[in-house]
Amino acid sequence: MALAVAFLILIVAAPAAVFGVEHTVGDTKGWESGVDYAAWASGKTFTVGDTLVFTFVGNHEVDEVTSANYNSCSSSNSIEDYSDSPAKITLSKAGPRYFICPTPGHCSAGMKLTVDVVAAGTPSTTPAPPTTTPTTPTTTPAPPTATTPSNNDSPPPPPPPPNNSPASSLHMNLVGVPLVLATLIAFMC
Repeated sequence: MALAVAFLILIVAAPAAVFGVEHTVGDTKGWESGVDYAAWASGKTFTVGDTLVFTFVGNHEVDEVTSANYNSCSSSNSIEDYSDSPAKITLSKAGPRYFICPTPGHCSAGMKLTVDVVAAGTPSTTPAPPTTTPTTPTTTPAPPTATTPSNNDSPPPPPPPPNNSPASSLHMNLVGVPLVLATLIAFMC
């Protein structure tokens, strides 16, 4: 019985595997001439563990290249070549990654993509929208009296709201659930 309880605690306390997001490059248009890949990537967050899926037909391919080769549209020293579609590329480390189509003229015509990969658990740099709308007071403040200080000090600002990001919620769930279960099991034994 004790072995079963220990095994249950181990299973519940083990962190759940976190799977990345699968990004289909170019969405429904895929990896094709005439797509603005800078616009496609803008506003997206690429995280370590995510996968880029390049879907293409015809004479397209995907080469991962250095920054210099990206800027010059050269695939002569490519880091990795992908000739089969769909090419699935897992983003395994943080930092910029550069991809081009090596078919002559395609990269210079816009078939190139750069993504900036952030470490897992890194908060997004996009600020969250405010949750409340400031309102203008509808009452007129009372004039100062003998007991009211007249130095016009404003009250201190309210404390910032708690961080309710999905990452912090996931962390709390992964920590809190095993502790609750372990406590319940301990009382049952």
